[in-house]
Amino acid sequence: MEPALETEALGKRYGRTWALRDCTFRLPAGRVTALVGPNGAGKSTLLHLAVGLLKPDEGRVRVFGKEPRDGTEALSEIGFVAQDTPLYRDFTARELISLGGRLNRRWDDALARDRLSALGIPPDRPVGKLSGGQRAQVALALALAKRPRLLLLDEPVAALDPLARREFMQALMGAVAESEATVLFSSHLLAELERTCDHLIVLQSAHVQLAGPVDELLDGHRLLVGPRDAGTPAGVEKVVRAAHTDRQSTLLVRSRALPALDPEWTEHEVGLEDLVLAYLADAETRETNTAWEVTA
Repeated sequence: MEPALETEALGKRYGRTWALRDCTFRLPAGRVTALVGPNGAGKSTLLHLAVGLLKPDEGRVRVFGKEPRDGTEALSEIGFVAQDTPLYRDFTARELISLGGRLNRRWDDALARDRLSALGIPPDRPVGKLSGGQRAQVALALALAKRPRLLLLDEPVAALDPLARREFMQALMGAVAESEATVLFSSHLLAELERTCDHLIVLQSAHVQLAGPVDELLDGHRLLVGPRDAGTPAGVEKVVRAAHTDRQSTLLVRSRALPALDPEWTEHEVGLEDLVLAYLADAETRETNTAWEVTA
């Protein structure tokens, strides 16, 4: 099956600084994917490249096999909700829906109107006078009304209170279930993503650190606890993160199948939050060590 989104050695530079470098992954169609990373990791840059707002300095990005900047065909397949939900604040929701119908060939007026009506959002109030949660819901309704095959969301709930976040996520997942769209969702809120996403991309320091189906990634990692001086157990492909006390070591490791461990070691399953934080810390440690080697 053709991937919904595919990048090959994708890079974007601002001056002498790379915001994204050597970014390669394939996002299968039909997935709900979490795009995770700290501020400055390259998440927004990646999404802006995917919708054609930026031009790559290296590599390629394709949406259903087409490059976004090559014409309107790829862009018609994409719905995009930016972090600051940039809507015309003097327009009402009704006027924005009407405008969307004039600009998009596959526009579904009824879908947008019905969604906003179900949420109790006033159709004739300027969106600048709506709450942040209501504006986010308007932006989502407009994106879904395009009937996109790929929906990109750049931290749309970052500024919302917990209730508005929950309402937005419920609306999003209900819409995705109905439309079967592929979703790439950028967020810092790991607890929200763990409940909704089945695929994961971890960005740190402008590079992809980890990517794949969540179930496979969790199955391929283990948390090992054992004696401080025992060394790395057999069968470990990589120690992602290690913590030590005088007597004990705790290792988060990558391994498909560990052999029988020494009785002094205990093995535990890994949660999504622990996995993501371990890879982010591992990348930060490697970057710091590299910087030290260059400047020492």
